[in-house]
Parts: sequence; structure tokens; C-alpha cells
Amino acid sequence: MEKSSGGTGFQPVQGFRTYRRNLPHWEQPGSFYFITFRTNKNFVLPEETRNIVIDSIKYHNGKKYTLYACVIMPDHTHLIVQPLEKDKDSYYSIAEIMHSIKSYSAKEIIKLLSRADGMPVPPIIWLDENFDRIIRDEKEYLEKMNYIVNNPLKKGLAEKPEDYRWLYVKGWME
Repeated sequence: MEKSSGGTGFQPVQGFRTYRRNLPHWEQPGSFYFITFRTNKNFVLPEETRNIVIDSIKYHNGKKYTLYACVIMPDHTHLIVQPLEKDKDSYYSIAEIMHSIKSYSAKEIIKLLSRADGMPVPPIIWLDENFDRIIRDEKEYLEKMNYIVNNPLKKGLAEKPEDYRWLYVKGWME
């Protein structure tokens, strides 16, 4: 994770940059991103916990990023976001955005599952790293949007996109 010495601990994005942990990450101010993050050890999120995930993603919409679409699947989540300006000439990093979503949702999921009788509570909800990709053009944006909208249908979780509770598409399914 890219860290800085002051403030929140995350370096804002001021120009094109790359870094690598286990996976390569590219960031460019003003870009749209397709992001996938997975549960640890393929943990299946109970339905009531998926509400926590989608609510935590929507919470930062308009604050740290513009959210164009997301879908919460049983063991992974897909997003299309565009980071917003943090300060003059710098943008929120994907690392900071994902930390906000994963940290809050993991704490709330563990809290909820700890109260449920007999529900196994995993100590770690999310894999540490996520797959992120800069969306390069309108064609790719539409491909990723189509993928998100159809993911629950492909997995047999809904017959129509509007039937899936954990799907959000800006301007259509809000």
C-alpha cells in the first residue's frame, strides 16, 4: 500500500504512477477504474452482510469517488469508480478508497456475525489486495458495465438485473 509520512497515511495521486505489491497497480488522475475485491478463503457473505458492503460503497460516493456501478456477489465485489479530487491537483488513491470500503465493511460484518447464533465468524473478511484496472475507452467501460449488470444473472442469483438487491448502476438502479 502506498503510504506517506503525514495525514491519513495514503499518498494522493498527482500524476500517472505505478506500484506493485503482489499485483501491479496503475493510477492516473481522472481515470475510471474497474475494481474487483474478494473475500478471504472464498468466504460466502450471508445476505444480510451484503447490505453492509453496498452501503459502505455508496457512503463514499460523491465524497472520495463517483460510483458508476457495483455488484456485491456472494464471495466478491465489482465496482466502476472515478476517484475525486482530494486537494488541488491531487486525487484519492485506489488504496485509500479500498481501505475505506474494506475496513469499515469488515468491522461491521464481524460485528453482525458475532451476534448471530452459531454463525462462523472469519477473522479476516477481505483479501488484502484487489484487482484494479484503468478503463481505457468507452468500449471497455460498456463491457465492464455489462459484466457487472449480468454477473448475478450468469451465476443464477436473479433472472433480471433489477431483481438483484445488491446491484447499483448510476442513473438506473439507485
